[in-house]
Amino acid sequence: MRVVVVGGHGKVARLLAPLLVARGDEVVPLVRRPEHADELAALGAQPALLDIEASDADDFAAVLRGADAVVFAAGAGPDGRADRKRTVDLEGSLKSQEGARLAGVRRFVQVSAIGVDEPITDDMPAVWAAYVVAKRDADSALRDTDLEWTILRPGGLTDDEGTGRVALAEHVERGQVTRADVAAVVAAALREPATIGRQLELVAGDTPVEEAVAAA
Repeated sequence: MRVVVVGGHGKVARLLAPLLVARGDEVVPLVRRPEHADELAALGAQPALLDIEASDADDFAAVLRGADAVVFAAGAGPDGRADRKRTVDLEGSLKSQEGARLAGVRRFVQVSAIGVDEPITDDMPAVWAAYVVAKRDADSALRDTDLEWTILRPGGLTDDEGTGRVALAEHVERGQVTRADVAAVVAAALREPATIGRQLELVAGDTPVEEAVAAA
């Protein structure tokens, strides 16, 4: 497959690229900075420069043409800016979705977050509330498309070594999961047609990734 990864220099994306390259896929991470492109090229990827916030859907379509799948793994990160949660996490996803439609790319896997459909509370920090709303609305928009979508909602992310074992279902008890295991689930989901049209929560568990994806 030729897989374009939006947010290609993010932590999950950097773990995903080598997995896809190792199985023979062409990986095109989208990055803002040339130095990030060089770093990812050293992993065997074929990075392309694109600024999520400064680009429109037509710009996305231009880099998506010829791809078999899109992975949206972008996030503004813990920068303390609520406005960037909208411009990156929400608008970046919307432009990716429209770019995929314009480019004729059907498969779309989105990395979201567990619990974002729960109500916003008064005591929730403004930046976190903005993040939750952005992810929730991006997921809702994707579900309303005719793309062959899969939404993965991991729990709290850690940088620990991957275990290769997860709990994956429409609803799971909240917990943590390594970014490495999230990347492994994304890679498996890309090749599993039964995950199309499914929104799945993901935390650490006891089931090997491939089995968990097939069972879910």
